[in-house]
Amino acid sequence: MTKLVKDLMHPGVMTCKPTATLGHVAVLLNQHKVHALFVTDRDGRIMGLITDFDLMAGEWLSSDSESLAAMRKLTAADLMSQPVDSVEANTPLAEAVDLFVEKKVSRFLVTDNQKPVGIISLSDFVASIAKDIKSKRDTVGDVMSDAILVCRGKTPIASAASAMTSAGWRSVLVVDVKGKILGVVSGHDLLRFAKEDANRDLVVRDVMHPALTIDIHASLREAADMMIQNHYHRLVVIDKDDPDAFPLGAISTFDIVAEMARPDSVWQKT
Repeated sequence: MTKLVKDLMHPGVMTCKPTATLGHVAVLLNQHKVHALFVTDRDGRIMGLITDFDLMAGEWLSSDSESLAAMRKLTAADLMSQPVDSVEANTPLAEAVDLFVEKKVSRFLVTDNQKPVGIISLSDFVASIAKDIKSKRDTVGDVMSDAILVCRGKTPIASAASAMTSAGWRSVLVVDVKGKILGVVSGHDLLRFAKEDANRDLVVRDVMHPALTIDIHASLREAADMMIQNHYHRLVVIDKDDPDAFPLGAISTFDIVAEMARPDSVWQKT
């Protein structure tokens, strides 16, 4: 069965008024965790599109007070791009891919009989590729997260805390200039610095604890046992044949639980 744009799109359209200040646009983008907003007139008709790139292209990042004052007067209508590229909901995904390549855009407004019903972006296609991956899910390498949060030993603890908050991770891996693992800084390591009289001028090397590593080919049972025995929520994944190389990824309790929750997991079959 041919997949259509409506099968992959995100329903609904996030909007802002043309009179919205750039500061308000930034608040809306951050609040809704999106990269773009459609600008609508008083009747709800879409006039244009404003993205996070549009904001970054402005001079508001400048320390020049004159430039900043000028930028603060601008509105969404001043920076929005138009006309808005759109695609019909019943368009086959293969045709939509060609449109993305042809127009060199990151997103399309999805319409149904010319009425806005959603949005489809490059991220939706990337997610669809990841969703189609079928793994055996027998070993650490099958379920680990390839992306990891890292920092150098000289990183201030406040910067590490900021990175953990932004990424939604409970720990950050500390490595040297060649990527060799030095340790881990977790929320527990940083907890004492939440006190008002705490010394926050330290760097992560001063507060980190040893990292627990596991081979990429180890079984999930081995990973679970190691976590339980050591009370660790996350293990660093390495290649045991080259243990000093940059880590391959990380596996957490969440990764294992997420696999247990999958509809095709043995834990969900009755």
